[in-house]
Amino acid sequence: MQPSVPTDSLLIGRALAKDQRLDEAETHFAQVLADDPGQPEAVAFVLRRAMARAEHASVIALAERAIGAGVQDPALFNALGHAHLFCGDQVAALSVLERSLDLDAKQFHLRLKVGKLHETAGNQQRALIAYFRALTDAQQQGHWKNDASTEPALRAAVKHAMDFIGDGRARLFRAALAPLRQAHGAAAVARIERCVATYLGEVRAAYDHPMQKPTFLHVPGLPSAGFYQRDLFPWMDELEANAATIREEALAVLAGDRLLEPFLGEGSDGVATGQLRNDRGKPAWDAFFFYRHGRRYDDNCARCPATTAVLERLPLVRIDEHAPEILFSVLTPGSHILPHTGVTNARLVGHLALIVPPDCAIRVGDETRQWEDGRGFVFDDTYEHEAWNLSGETRVVMILDVWNPHLTPVEREAFNDLVLAIWAFTRACDDAFDEGKLAELQIPKVAQRS
Repeated sequence: MQPSVPTDSLLIGRALAKDQRLDEAETHFAQVLADDPGQPEAVAFVLRRAMARAEHASVIALAERAIGAGVQDPALFNALGHAHLFCGDQVAALSVLERSLDLDAKQFHLRLKVGKLHETAGNQQRALIAYFRALTDAQQQGHWKNDASTEPALRAAVKHAMDFIGDGRARLFRAALAPLRQAHGAAAVARIERCVATYLGEVRAAYDHPMQKPTFLHVPGLPSAGFYQRDLFPWMDELEANAATIREEALAVLAGDRLLEPFLGEGSDGVATGQLRNDRGKPAWDAFFFYRHGRRYDDNCARCPATTAVLERLPLVRIDEHAPEILFSVLTPGSHILPHTGVTNARLVGHLALIVPPDCAIRVGDETRQWEDGRGFVFDDTYEHEAWNLSGETRVVMILDVWNPHLTPVEREAFNDLVLAIWAFTRACDDAFDEGKLAELQIPKVAQRS
């Protein structure tokens, strides 16, 4: 069977291109495109030739025909977008370039250009997101952290994007506090305002202890301690009074089938990430969640009705999609939760000891305590802390999130609004990075959510 004309033309064009007979090769590739406008090799060759001659109308026609034939190549959309720019059609260019980013989200150079196009068009919110995502992706790949890692031709544009991000995020997050500021006065939210300034990197964080290192938000001016005095939490009396009943429900959970899940997530034993260790074998830190990141585990709550009833009467932190986190924390024999720090001093962590064998303890900052069955305490987990079970039995404590008692009701509401504003912005950018793996932006800072 004789090859078809397109196949002949493709082979001839390929041979001519190899011999650098480019004009002749282009003629044959053009014949290919006449019958198959989406043929990848022919599209790429003819498009490059048209771009080299600055024939922008031809680039547009070629690219649109290829796209119409089903070609979904980011480079093709890039060529089409830049041709539209040369022809002065920024609206068409922006649409096409964003389609290229849909196909390949990690094109940080292109995203910087898209941010500028949005800014020029007056769409400040879209520009802010595009610039933020551009810097995030670039820094994840080792670029744009300083002048040395930034191409000289792009330094001015990158610094402009950094300034734009800093100003935009500051306006966005401070706007979240505006209603409470207007209703209660500036003094009522002053500590949360300083929290914003610290988060944005406008002021240097001032912690109360060298082992205090919050990974997200620090509210300055709060009286600080590793372990907090018991009399600050009068609700602890009710929790301890129900400890025996809660313990019975915890024992039933332990006796159940597949009710626990790894605290650090499925598929992770914590060893590779330096979060767990067990010199006797495989470490295990398991959890039975009542709430996680603010989401209620209805089935688990139903399995432990008495415990749930007690919990619902406590003054827990409640922030949509963030808090509370409440669980039975199960640490197997020999397991050691290695030193780490929590997200914010606005919320503290309460423990109620349920099943505590000997040789189990927790260190918070420079103080170490052993749990006592049926007794509770509260600590600030932004202090470096670790816990271990050196016994031969399983240790179980209840963990719950509570507000820092030194925050006023207005400050709690302001903190809630700030977290939601930050997370709304994060979600708008969420296909640009993976929380927990995000490289910290150099200017401005960006915090990681735990």
